[in-house]
Amino acid sequence: MIWMGPACAMTSHVCGWFQGCGSAATDMQGHIFIQEAPEQLDVDNLRTHLQTEGCGAIVSFIGITRGQDGGEEVLRLEFDAWQDKLSETLHGLAEQAISKFGLRSVAMAHRTGSVGPGEDIVAIHVASPHRKEAFEGCSWLIDELKRQAPLWKKEVKPSGATWKAGLG
Repeated sequence: MIWMGPACAMTSHVCGWFQGCGSAATDMQGHIFIQEAPEQLDVDNLRTHLQTEGCGAIVSFIGITRGQDGGEEVLRLEFDAWQDKLSETLHGLAEQAISKFGLRSVAMAHRTGSVGPGEDIVAIHVASPHRKEAFEGCSWLIDELKRQAPLWKKEVKPSGATWKAGLG
Protein backbone atom coordinates (compact mmCIF):
# COMPACT_ATOMS: atom_id res chain seq x y z
CA MET A 1 0.00 0.00 0.00
CA ILE A 2 1.32 3.42 -0.97
CA TRP A 3 -0.27 6.35 0.85
CA MET A 4 -0.78 9.32 -1.48
CA GLY A 5 -2.47 11.84 0.80
CA PRO A 6 -5.62 12.28 2.85
CA ALA A 7 -8.04 11.21 0.14
CA CYS A 8 -6.24 8.62 -1.97
CA ALA A 9 -4.66 5.24 -1.46
CA MET A 10 -3.06 3.10 -4.16
CA THR A 11 -2.34 -0.58 -4.31
CA SER A 12 0.30 -2.18 -6.50
CA HIS A 13 -2.26 -2.96 -9.25
CA VAL A 14 -3.29 0.69 -9.56
CA CYS A 15 -1.14 3.04 -11.61
CA GLY A 16 -0.23 6.55 -10.59
CA TRP A 17 -2.77 8.52 -12.62
CA PHE A 18 -4.49 11.17 -10.54
CA GLN A 19 -6.92 13.98 -11.04
CA GLY A 20 -6.95 17.20 -9.10
CA CYS A 21 -5.17 17.01 -5.76
CA GLY A 22 -4.72 13.25 -5.60
CA SER A 23 -8.24 12.09 -4.84
CA ALA A 24 -8.63 9.44 -7.53
CA ALA A 25 -6.91 6.49 -9.16
CA THR A 26 -7.47 4.25 -12.17
CA ASP A 27 -6.12 0.87 -13.11
CA MET A 28 -3.51 0.43 -15.83
CA GLN A 29 -6.07 -0.26 -18.57
CA GLY A 30 -8.30 2.65 -17.56
CA HIS A 31 -11.30 0.37 -16.97
CA ILE A 32 -11.67 1.20 -13.28
CA PHE A 33 -11.79 4.68 -11.76
CA ILE A 34 -12.15 5.01 -7.98
CA GLN A 35 -12.51 8.31 -6.15
CA GLU A 36 -12.77 9.16 -2.48
CA ALA A 37 -14.66 12.44 -2.20
CA PRO A 38 -14.39 14.08 1.21
CA GLU A 39 -15.74 17.49 0.14
CA GLN A 40 -18.17 16.95 -2.73
CA LEU A 41 -19.05 14.49 -5.44
CA ASP A 42 -19.19 15.51 -9.11
CA VAL A 43 -21.24 12.65 -10.55
CA ASP A 44 -21.18 14.03 -14.10
CA ASN A 45 -17.39 14.36 -14.12
CA LEU A 46 -17.08 10.87 -12.63
CA ARG A 47 -19.03 9.44 -15.57
CA THR A 48 -16.49 10.88 -18.05
CA HIS A 49 -13.92 8.39 -16.73
CA LEU A 50 -15.82 5.40 -18.13
CA GLN A 51 -14.32 3.56 -21.08
CA THR A 52 -17.28 3.10 -23.42
CA GLU A 53 -15.79 1.76 -26.64
CA GLY A 54 -17.92 -1.18 -27.80
CA CYS A 55 -20.60 -0.46 -25.19
CA GLY A 56 -24.33 -0.15 -25.68
CA ALA A 57 -25.28 0.75 -22.11
CA ILE A 58 -24.29 2.98 -19.23
CA VAL A 59 -26.12 2.48 -15.94
CA SER A 60 -25.67 4.81 -12.99
CA PHE A 61 -26.66 4.77 -9.34
CA ILE A 62 -26.53 7.98 -7.32
CA GLY A 63 -27.29 7.71 -3.60
CA ILE A 64 -28.35 10.89 -1.78
CA THR A 65 -29.01 11.84 1.83
CA ARG A 66 -32.69 11.67 2.78
CA GLY A 67 -34.10 14.68 4.59
CA GLN A 68 -36.22 12.46 6.85
CA ASP A 69 -35.89 9.05 8.44
CA GLY A 70 -38.55 7.42 10.58
CA GLY A 71 -40.62 10.61 10.43
CA GLU A 72 -37.82 12.74 11.90
CA GLU A 73 -35.70 15.33 10.14
CA VAL A 74 -32.16 14.27 9.23
CA LEU A 75 -29.73 17.15 9.68
CA ARG A 76 -26.79 15.34 8.09
CA LEU A 77 -24.98 12.04 7.75
CA GLU A 78 -21.37 11.70 8.82
CA PHE A 79 -19.27 9.06 7.10
CA ASP A 80 -16.02 7.76 8.54
CA ALA A 81 -13.72 5.46 6.58
CA TRP A 82 -10.72 3.24 7.07
CA GLN A 83 -8.77 5.35 4.57
CA ASP A 84 -5.98 2.80 4.07
CA LYS A 85 -8.49 0.21 2.79
CA LEU A 86 -11.33 2.12 1.12
CA SER A 87 -9.84 2.57 -2.38
CA GLU A 88 -8.47 -0.97 -2.33
CA THR A 89 -11.87 -2.41 -1.39
CA LEU A 90 -13.76 -0.39 -4.01
CA HIS A 91 -11.21 -1.33 -6.67
CA GLY A 92 -11.55 -5.01 -5.76
CA LEU A 93 -15.35 -4.80 -6.02
CA ALA A 94 -15.04 -3.14 -9.44
CA GLU A 95 -12.70 -5.92 -10.62
CA GLN A 96 -15.18 -8.56 -9.43
CA ALA A 97 -18.10 -6.82 -11.17
CA ILE A 98 -16.18 -6.56 -14.44
CA SER A 99 -15.39 -10.27 -14.28
CA LYS A 100 -18.81 -11.44 -13.05
CA PHE A 101 -21.02 -9.32 -15.34
CA GLY A 102 -18.78 -8.71 -18.35
CA LEU A 103 -18.66 -4.97 -17.75
CA ARG A 104 -16.28 -2.85 -19.80
CA SER A 105 -15.68 -0.11 -17.25
CA VAL A 106 -16.58 1.03 -13.71
CA ALA A 107 -16.31 4.47 -12.10
CA MET A 108 -17.18 4.76 -8.39
CA ALA A 109 -16.94 7.44 -5.73
CA HIS A 110 -18.08 7.72 -2.12
CA ARG A 111 -18.21 10.77 0.12
CA THR A 112 -16.65 10.86 3.54
CA GLY A 113 -17.23 13.47 6.21
CA SER A 114 -20.47 15.41 6.60
CA VAL A 115 -23.19 15.07 3.92
CA GLY A 116 -26.37 17.15 4.14
CA PRO A 117 -29.90 16.31 2.96
CA GLY A 118 -30.18 16.13 -0.82
CA GLU A 119 -26.41 15.90 -1.29
CA ASP A 120 -24.82 13.06 -3.25
CA ILE A 121 -23.25 10.34 -1.09
CA VAL A 122 -22.21 7.68 -3.57
CA ALA A 123 -22.02 7.38 -7.34
CA ILE A 124 -21.52 4.24 -9.40
CA HIS A 125 -21.36 4.29 -13.19
CA VAL A 126 -20.88 1.14 -15.25
CA ALA A 127 -20.45 0.68 -18.99
CA SER A 128 -21.27 -2.59 -20.70
CA PRO A 129 -21.96 -3.94 -24.17
CA HIS A 130 -25.52 -4.80 -23.04
CA ARG A 131 -28.05 -3.20 -20.67
CA LYS A 132 -28.95 -6.34 -18.69
CA GLU A 133 -25.38 -6.84 -17.51
CA ALA A 134 -25.01 -3.11 -16.83
CA PHE A 135 -28.10 -3.04 -14.59
CA GLU A 136 -27.12 -6.26 -12.80
CA GLY A 137 -23.53 -5.11 -12.32
CA CYS A 138 -24.49 -1.70 -10.97
CA SER A 139 -27.02 -3.20 -8.56
CA TRP A 140 -24.49 -5.78 -7.36
CA LEU A 141 -21.86 -3.06 -6.85
CA ILE A 142 -24.01 -0.90 -4.55
CA ASP A 143 -25.12 -3.95 -2.56
CA GLU A 144 -21.54 -5.15 -2.12
CA LEU A 145 -20.23 -1.66 -1.37
CA LYS A 146 -22.75 -1.41 1.46
CA ARG A 147 -21.67 -4.85 2.74
CA GLN A 148 -17.91 -4.66 2.32
CA ALA A 149 -16.63 -1.08 2.19
CA PRO A 150 -14.83 0.05 5.35
CA LEU A 151 -17.26 2.95 5.87
CA TRP A 152 -19.37 3.86 8.90
CA LYS A 153 -22.40 6.16 8.98
CA LYS A 154 -23.63 8.41 11.78
CA GLU A 155 -27.12 9.86 11.35
CA VAL A 156 -27.55 13.26 13.00
CA LYS A 157 -31.11 14.37 13.87
CA PRO A 158 -32.46 17.09 16.18
CA SER A 159 -33.02 14.38 18.83
CA GLY A 160 -29.37 13.25 18.70
CA ALA A 161 -26.85 11.25 16.73
CA THR A 162 -26.88 7.51 16.09
CA TRP A 163 -24.21 5.32 14.52
CA LYS A 164 -25.88 3.00 12.04
CA ALA A 165 -24.78 -0.63 11.73
CA GLY A 166 -23.40 -0.91 8.21
CA LEU A 167 -24.38 1.42 5.41
CA GLY A 168 -27.80 -0.09 4.74
